[in-house]
Amino acid sequence: MSLQTTGIHHITAFARNPQENVDFYAGVLGLKLVKKTINFDAPEVYHLYFGNEAGSPGTIITFFPWPESRKGRIGGGQVGITTFAVPVGALGFWEERLASFRIDTSKAERFGETFLQFSDHEGMRLELVERDEGAPSQWTFGGIPADKAIKGFGGAVLFSTNAAKTMEVLEQVLGLTKSAEDAGYVRYVASGDSGNVIDIPGSSMEWGAGGAGTVHHIAWRAADFAEHEQWQQAVAGHGYQPTGIIDRQYFNAIYFRESGGILFEIATDPPGFANDEPADALGQQLMLPAWLEPKRALIEANLLPIEVREPEVKGQ
Repeated sequence: MSLQTTGIHHITAFARNPQENVDFYAGVLGLKLVKKTINFDAPEVYHLYFGNEAGSPGTIITFFPWPESRKGRIGGGQVGITTFAVPVGALGFWEERLASFRIDTSKAERFGETFLQFSDHEGMRLELVERDEGAPSQWTFGGIPADKAIKGFGGAVLFSTNAAKTMEVLEQVLGLTKSAEDAGYVRYVASGDSGNVIDIPGSSMEWGAGGAGTVHHIAWRAADFAEHEQWQQAVAGHGYQPTGIIDRQYFNAIYFRESGGILFEIATDPPGFANDEPADALGQQLMLPAWLEPKRALIEANLLPIEVREPEVKGQ
């Protein structure tokens, strides 16, 4: 039987000011900062992870906030819209909450679902959709009750420079199932219950440009390390050129760029974010890999201080 991912593991994007990033995703959206570390390839830049109470796969959005980053342009070769799932009946709450922070919203319909669409402080496109599927979040913050809190990813909308090729990868490489077509979109579904619905415009798009407010890559789930090695072989067997297996401390990763220009990662579910700090203290301290620990003082001196704080409601 061919491999099948159960859905999205995480999505990683570019940002600029790290405190503004924390204020939006932890403060406004109420996600938990589950890991505060650095970009292992560029230790002068934070790598911040937000998700549910445990940072479970399928809930994790991560950022490289670099104050000197250029402004990006959303377009082909990217995740165009990141979709979060909320409990059924919660969309009205979120429409009012976002309005209280003077965040403009609009509604869109696809495949019989209503999406509340908006952009973050950098211009990155986001949307909320009500879904029964997926475990409810146990994390509450900033006046968001648990029965309204974001559960994790609903999925994503992929913007491709070669839509036919990207759809081929979704189906033939990642093992998603084509489920429907509607209003110019094609929907693919993975077997999991979160981060499992991928919509893609049927028409190819012009290239975007990476930078603040855009997604760097989307990562798909591998159940364990053994399956991860199989994924590396399977991706290569389909004519792509995956990287070697890279230890990211909280998961192992391989990367490849599919023919529509989107950078795909396949990441392992284990070992998770309690790998280097207690589960009840996630995100409280700056965590460094062992090889960078001797440089902690220098790294900390070069990073802007950040804190998770209650959001300031701006009113209508």
